[in-house]
Amino acid sequence: MAPAALLARAQAQAPCGRAVRATPADSRVDVADGSHATARAAHLAPTLSDTQLARYAITALIAEAQLTPKPALVDRRGSGAHRDLDLDTMLRSAHALEPTFAMLARAARRRGEPSALLRAELAQIGRAGEQDMLQATSGSNAHRGAIWIVGLLVAGASLPIGAMRPNASQISTLAAQIACFPDRFAAPSDSHGERARQRYQVGGARREAQDGFPHVVDVGLPALLAARERGIDENAARVDALLSIMAKLDDTCLLHRAGLPGLHAGQHGAQRVLDAGGSSTPAGLEALAALEHNLLSLNASPGGAADLLAATLFLDMLAHHDADRSSDSWKI
Repeated sequence: MAPAALLARAQAQAPCGRAVRATPADSRVDVADGSHATARAAHLAPTLSDTQLARYAITALIAEAQLTPKPALVDRRGSGAHRDLDLDTMLRSAHALEPTFAMLARAARRRGEPSALLRAELAQIGRAGEQDMLQATSGSNAHRGAIWIVGLLVAGASLPIGAMRPNASQISTLAAQIACFPDRFAAPSDSHGERARQRYQVGGARREAQDGFPHVVDVGLPALLAARERGIDENAARVDALLSIMAKLDDTCLLHRAGLPGLHAGQHGAQRVLDAGGSSTPAGLEALAALEHNLLSLNASPGGAADLLAATLFLDMLAHHDADRSSDSWKI
């Protein structure tokens, strides 16, 4: 099936009640200056194997976990606002999920297009992956949200789009079409995120996916690329990408732990860091320390933003594979 026809068919078949971003064959991720580096990072490699995609997925999870400093999140300094997680636990969880991501990629490649059958198969694989995660972490939820968010993008990256080079918007659209089909075999959800979503009437992880991952494609990835183009070092660029997501996202993790005060502390505090020049500046680091202090005092952690940063890094790593033809360029 032709690339445009596949995307159009996916749009027509998926049962979402709202539109997902259009992705013409020559579409790009929009960022401020439209530079060559941005255009390069918007295009992703067309021939990655299931094993390679799974490796990139867990590398993104590891990169997110190791990124330091992150406000009230697990990082190299400690556990943040989490009592049952530390860096070693996060790394064990990430490595345990590699077979899950490979199976997600394989299922999508075999089915060939978004469908209710693919959605059901991915859900079954994801639930089995959750059990692998819980076994690796002695019962702690390290990456349940990332299995959904990053896993859908792995599936979207596995779907054939002809001879063209897929870009981040096209992959996120295909993943969104998968997310729009219902999980017919799921038990009624009573997760922390679902309760927060219903109580505060926010979108949550499901809406993020069904809408085409706007906080990844329109916020996280452009922020990461723009920071690099300003000459900011890679660590600070990634922290600033996280802060950009935090400033925009109605994070159900913050809402669950601390309600609207926690959400507002996260959003406004992240924006203050960015307004002060970001995490690469003395003023920005001072604002970042204040943000972390406020979140810790509320026992609040921006776990939703962390999952979306991992998704941002996953798409960015695929772009580096395309540019460098190397699956080891990040050396994590």
